[in-house]
Amino acid sequence: MSEERLQHVHQLRGLAADIAPSAVIEAGAQIAQDVRIGPYCIVSSKSVIGRGSVLENHVTLMGDVWIGERNHMFPNCVIGGEPQDLSYQGTQTRVVIGNHNTIREGVTINRASEKEDGQTTIGDSNYLMACSHVAHDCQVGDSCVIANGALLGGHVRVQSHASLSGAVAVHHWATIGAWSFVAGLSRVLHDVPPFMLCEGLPARPRCINLVAMKRSGFSVEAIEAVTEAHRLLYRTKVGLDPAREVLRSRGMLLPPVMQLLDFLFHQQQGRHGRARERRRAA
Repeated sequence: MSEERLQHVHQLRGLAADIAPSAVIEAGAQIAQDVRIGPYCIVSSKSVIGRGSVLENHVTLMGDVWIGERNHMFPNCVIGGEPQDLSYQGTQTRVVIGNHNTIREGVTINRASEKEDGQTTIGDSNYLMACSHVAHDCQVGDSCVIANGALLGGHVRVQSHASLSGAVAVHHWATIGAWSFVAGLSRVLHDVPPFMLCEGLPARPRCINLVAMKRSGFSVEAIEAVTEAHRLLYRTKVGLDPAREVLRSRGMLLPPVMQLLDFLFHQQQGRHGRARERRRAA
């Protein structure tokens, strides 16, 4: 270790609550005073780690990584590795992680490519379970659960309060709607609508995500309206516009229903059942 880097490490250990002697902290890293960094962690020079965050042993931060407050990262996480995209030419891109996230063992989060805004983003209060993967240019909202071994392809969007069960594989450029649930081992080739429980190879909406709606405090009227929207769209298959008119005539165009219908409208404007394919085509 160079004398300059060694001096920088000593300075950090004088300020921070706990940095293990075997941790490698590159010069230039910005670390809040009460951060805890365990044995054999590697923190890159462009890393920023906010207050109260904990890195257990063998956590690796590569490249430009910004981490907010009160995040907990477990052993063998690798955050900020280069995008696994053959077109990547080494442009400066980054990973941004919000506050109060739990990132369990072996999770990988790649930094972005040059194809969008140059940023892979994780919001607040998410739970990423062991060996899950967030690819380049993904954006995960708030309060999401991504279970063991779930894989997000590049440019995926996971809206807030969505849940992916174990070993779910999400096709690149797909969108997972808010308050949705994708059952284990499902293959997600198309956008998953909000409030829906999806399952299968490929995953299809089976029913509404009743448990999530109840836990999140949605009214009985809202749940009944979303249930009727599901019946019209996926059971009787009347089509988007006729379903909208039926729901309007029954006074059921409540905000969650409008959110669902707008999501489906944009999905139909895309390609291959993925609304964001319009961006790739452009």
